[in-house]
Amino acid sequence: MTGLPDWMHPPRAEGWFAEDLDRLPEAPRHTEPIDGALVFRMSPQRAWHSRLVSTLRQTLAAQAPEGFEVDQEMTIRLDKHNRPEPDVLETSAAYDPDRTYFTPDEVRLVVEVVSPESAHRDRTVKLRKYAEAGIPHYWRIEDESGSPAVHAYELDEPTRAYVAAGIHRGMLRRPVPFDIDLSGLIPRR
Repeated sequence: MTGLPDWMHPPRAEGWFAEDLDRLPEAPRHTEPIDGALVFRMSPQRAWHSRLVSTLRQTLAAQAPEGFEVDQEMTIRLDKHNRPEPDVLETSAAYDPDRTYFTPDEVRLVVEVVSPESAHRDRTVKLRKYAEAGIPHYWRIEDESGSPAVHAYELDEPTRAYVAAGIHRGMLRRPVPFDIDLSGLIPRR
């Protein structure tokens, strides 16, 4: 067995900082600093996940009004030790080709499509961290026998916690963060 490459050793006793990600060109794609540790998405994504993420990003981008941008696989710098990479996010930030992350105040909606290796983080860790950072809307999409179920959450500002806004199967219509209609979009097996 060989040792870990030098770049995998944390640069300080308190772990990785969010900014360290920009200085790790050797890190695999989709590396996320979470609580000062590097989390790697090592398992390959299923076709269902990939297709859902692409279709959702395109559909949201087509419906987004002026001043809203929809991206996928861009990180959010939540604080000095956390920089998760949601599957899809909607921001109020203007396009910048050199940008490597967004800040929570620029993000209106975060979407995580749950896969087996990310289930715990998507259902608990990221749910809490996005809420504490003040991101107004969080969608967690679960695979229910090949059909997506969108668990929509809205931020309760005074508590900095999400409250359930509904579970959507087969169709989704939401008035926030802008008028969204995903009727007929959601792929079924």
